[in-house]
Amino acid sequence: MAPTAKPTGKPTGRLRVLAAMSGGVDSAVAAARIAEAGHDVTGVHLALSSNPQSYRTGARGCCTLEDARDARRAADVIGIPFYVWDMAERFHRDVVEDFVGEYAAGRTPNPCLRCNEKIKFEAVLDRALALGFDAVATGHHARLEDGVLRRSVDDAKDQSYVLGVLTREQLAHAIFPLGGSTKAEVREEAARRGLTVADKPDSHDICFIADGDTRAFLAERLGGAEGPIVDALTGQVVGSHQGAYGFTIGQRKGLRVDRPAADGRPRYVLSIEPVSNTVTVGPRSSLEVRAVVGERPVWNGPLPEPYEPITCTVQLRAHGEVYGCRAQLSGGELHIALDQPATGVAAGQGAVLYDGDAVLGSATIASAG
Repeated sequence: MAPTAKPTGKPTGRLRVLAAMSGGVDSAVAAARIAEAGHDVTGVHLALSSNPQSYRTGARGCCTLEDARDARRAADVIGIPFYVWDMAERFHRDVVEDFVGEYAAGRTPNPCLRCNEKIKFEAVLDRALALGFDAVATGHHARLEDGVLRRSVDDAKDQSYVLGVLTREQLAHAIFPLGGSTKAEVREEAARRGLTVADKPDSHDICFIADGDTRAFLAERLGGAEGPIVDALTGQVVGSHQGAYGFTIGQRKGLRVDRPAADGRPRYVLSIEPVSNTVTVGPRSSLEVRAVVGERPVWNGPLPEPYEPITCTVQLRAHGEVYGCRAQLSGGELHIALDQPATGVAAGQGAVLYDGDAVLGSATIASAG
């Protein structure tokens, strides 16, 4: 049996813990570990859509009727009380509408970052504390040691990046029981515990886009408007599109340009201008950036806020490459100078800073150059 959860940075003794149960294997095992550790655990499933069938169907997401039933069955096996909280209106406003609005503004958002920030660790945690709970536990693959958020031991499943938006106060009331285990170990434990979700597939893509077709989802909400695709080197119009929101920085496939580049090499999306509805494309070398500016910074790590440059590393997208850098807070922004150029850096994504495996802080990418 894998080690039971030992919350750190919190009072010792029996805690009242609200376990967020998505209906997947990770959150089920997380709840089971907390209960086995002797804490007073209550399971809660978040209903994120007033019409669950409008979101992803099948055992792939966290927003379906099937997921709610799986979460309830897991709670029954564990032997803990279980409730469903209706978060549909807030989820739609803070995550779905934000997602659509960011694309309309020419940015590429990460809805998992926003969901963790606004739903799981703002709305849910605030309600949990008001009801007398000491902490919220989730099935995220990350470690929390003495209040410091660290990467999971399973690099392939590490979710510290999407938790980098949390404040120190939120981390003080969070428990991540799975950070010391690999995904394979979690599934094996679920089977031993008799949890029927042991073999349930992981969720993929964006949970609220039913068929995984992001462009069609956005087109339905933003409409179509023909615009030019312009070659950055020649200034010539080389194609057209039906909505600049259908592209992201660094995109290579699906450009549908009418003429090849002069050197015969592929073109990539370099910039998206929503006002003129223009998509600019060019060579891969033009994607390289060495400086990133982030807005709405959150500093939640073990080091003081860096009003002088510090040496650390940065991750610029989920499961993306990690770059050495120097970072500094200035004028309410996070300024990051990269040691080597990065490509495909998109406004709207998160920039999460690390010292080794410890998260230092984060910001939303505003610009890169």
